[in-house]
Amino acid sequence: MATIPNFLLGPNMLLSILGLARSPDMAFPNPAQDWREATVDVVIPTFNEARNIPLCLAALARQTRKPTRIILVDDGSRDRTVDFAQTFCALNGMDLIVIRRAQPIGKTPTLKRQAREFDCDVEFILDGNTVLESENYIDRVVEELYKGAGIASACGTVLPLRGRDRRAMLSTDALQTFLNVHPEARIDPKASWLHFLRHGIADVYRDVLYCFQQKFVNPGQMSFFGSILNPVGCAVAYRRDVLKTIVFDRYEPILGDDLIHSADIFIGFAMSDNGYRNIQVTDVYARSQEPDLGHVPGQIYWWSSSFLQSCYYFDDLMRSPFKAFKRYRCKKRERAGRTAAAADNRVHTEPYRQPFGADYTAQYGRPIGWVLFISAFEKVAFPTTLLIMILLKLWEPLAITLVVESAVSTSLLVMVARGHRLEYFFKSLLVAPLRYAVLLLDLATIGHFATNLWILKNRRWRK
Repeated sequence: MATIPNFLLGPNMLLSILGLARSPDMAFPNPAQDWREATVDVVIPTFNEARNIPLCLAALARQTRKPTRIILVDDGSRDRTVDFAQTFCALNGMDLIVIRRAQPIGKTPTLKRQAREFDCDVEFILDGNTVLESENYIDRVVEELYKGAGIASACGTVLPLRGRDRRAMLSTDALQTFLNVHPEARIDPKASWLHFLRHGIADVYRDVLYCFQQKFVNPGQMSFFGSILNPVGCAVAYRRDVLKTIVFDRYEPILGDDLIHSADIFIGFAMSDNGYRNIQVTDVYARSQEPDLGHVPGQIYWWSSSFLQSCYYFDDLMRSPFKAFKRYRCKKRERAGRTAAAADNRVHTEPYRQPFGADYTAQYGRPIGWVLFISAFEKVAFPTTLLIMILLKLWEPLAITLVVESAVSTSLLVMVARGHRLEYFFKSLLVAPLRYAVLLLDLATIGHFATNLWILKNRRWRK
């Protein structure tokens, strides 16, 4: 969610409207492999997830597609995460491989190790605090992953895990079997009204942003470019060979494990930089446990700094708009070549197909680079503009700006929230002040990033 600013009215919104208005690439998919034959390993990174891991595994147990392996990588937990996971799987007939670390070292080494040490076709990353709400979630993302050789990652729609979602899971047979053995497991603990309020406000805030991003912005980008910049990393399927060769074999010799704060953002950008696509499936859902209101500033810093760091690493991708004319001329030559090849019946059709390789990006850029450039502009320009208006005491223009932005963003959100329009109308109005307050936090992130980059020369950014 790092690419969407809290101020929703801007060039990215217009780009998505244009994307939704135009027809997508209608080339008929011609996959080289059958998705039904793909082997899938589910990798579950965890750290102190004793409260959530039974829910995560219960949802995994009811998936229509059973993984080849379930690998739980515990990053130095101090609670009963591993104990609960092992008991749950033993009681419900699920084979579980556990990798335990003495100290936390982050998510990036987990993805790297499993990509290199196992031989599956698909590496499905499922965070320990995430529940697959749709029973066909893995089936659908793997199916979409294999619709083209150029697709490297696929995720579904991810929304916050609410209290009622946790309580709904309690009725599943697998979870009841576990709770009969471990009744002390705090799956749905009683909480104070203050705890409920802090989590409730944070969930509503994220629900509005996630819904706007995944129901409006991302579909527009998918129609326009056939891709989004990066997948939602808590429930995402990667092609293991691409993850290994394009990301870790290429960037580890340069960066080691010190990528950025958020591995999925870096991975998504790396895929885009090399001509691969990251896609989102809108008809399956997962829900992820979000931190409470007090952790919102830290999460905003995490996302924004990861985005800015990725812009630094993938500068050629971000400069794509300045190479648009050169890329247009190159595409004309490519179309002429495909026409000639069609006469010899040698065309492999695939929607949004483009040449692979970072060298191509350096020379011609990528269409998805428009999204990166516009997102970087919005990330810096929006909070800076609001701050200038506040410092100059331009209260009337500021008020008009905020009212218009709230009206337009609320209208668009209501339009895409089919079946829940009235609910999201009030949610959008409720969280508008929080969205604008959080905008100013990006200024601190930008300042910290600029200081590290140009003054301190400190580019070891792993969290």
